[in-house]
Amino acid sequence: MQGSVSPRLADTAIVLAVATGGAVLLRAFLLAESWITVLALLAAFAVLLVAVQRRPLFEERLVAAFRRARKLATLWGIAIVAVFPWLLQGDSYALHLLIVANLYAVLALALNFQLGSANIPNFATGASYGIGAYASALLAIHLGVNFWICLLVAAVVATLFGFLLGLPSMRTRDSYQALVTIAFGIVVHQLLMNLEWTGGANGLVGIPAPTLFGHSFNDPITLFGHSLPGQGNYYYLSCALVGLAILSARRLHSSRVGLAWNALRDDELAARACGINVTWFKVQAFAVDAFLAGFAGTVYAFYVSFISPDNFTFLVSVTIMTMVIAGGMDNILGVIVGAFLLTMLPEKLRAFSDYRILFYGLVVIAFLIIRPRGIFPQRVRNHEH
Repeated sequence: MQGSVSPRLADTAIVLAVATGGAVLLRAFLLAESWITVLALLAAFAVLLVAVQRRPLFEERLVAAFRRARKLATLWGIAIVAVFPWLLQGDSYALHLLIVANLYAVLALALNFQLGSANIPNFATGASYGIGAYASALLAIHLGVNFWICLLVAAVVATLFGFLLGLPSMRTRDSYQALVTIAFGIVVHQLLMNLEWTGGANGLVGIPAPTLFGHSFNDPITLFGHSLPGQGNYYYLSCALVGLAILSARRLHSSRVGLAWNALRDDELAARACGINVTWFKVQAFAVDAFLAGFAGTVYAFYVSFISPDNFTFLVSVTIMTMVIAGGMDNILGVIVGAFLLTMLPEKLRAFSDYRILFYGLVVIAFLIIRPRGIFPQRVRNHEH
């Protein structure tokens, strides 16, 4: 009895310690005002990564603990997410960064289905993000459609455009396929910029706030005498969206679709020889990416209440791809960490003024030198029949 209980207690301690430590590090990073503190926290994170990399057995022990205590890790993670905004001392800017980081995490997880799982380069995720935002905003402003209906309709519209992008992309491969997605993103941006009914360069203003059971998302959340600003509503909404993306990623990874995508990534010719419908599964990857991006675009549009074509440029797609590569392709945790790090880092380096982008690039390069396959690299698939 003692021999079976001890490893379980050890797994519990590891899960609670790592998850809580990560939350403490994130809180300190969000509330840090001095660039010295920011760089010190980044250095501490880098030292932890180096220490883990030099002790592969310890890394495997951590992974095994989270695998065996998956339910505990999930419940503790949900608890941390629920409590976290109340620990930010009412800092609305920190809440804003969390919301934007959550949305970019969804976009990175969406792209990961293509880039990480199937090795399909796609520089049009920003375009799908914009299509979802504009579709929902136009419905809300001109037709008065409820936010929750807009959320579904915008995701469907973005998915249809994903299919339209995926089908012609199947006639190309590798760098040529990437060029097709770049062209699609540029076309979408130019249409948003020049069409009169999209507001042109001026964008769309006055997107109404969502409501749920009579509660406006612009109103603060009050609980036990304490209150969160209205951004708290969008924080929990964006967290729910991240949860949906994680659940989709886990289910798809373990399904036949995920296996087919991995087969395409490893050897497309061999996958075709095994009877896998390569075209269909590639188009599916484009559709799933666009579906989640449409969701994220809708939440973003209603959160900021104003959107313009400049919010959905080619640079957005490049940033999302960088998040996936730097975080660790085909690794859910890695992609999320990459999205959070690369969303918050430019804001925290504003003290360097014109040089912050240079420091931003140097930090990304440093992390890729430390972990060439990403902060949390892809792990060998274990699939049981």
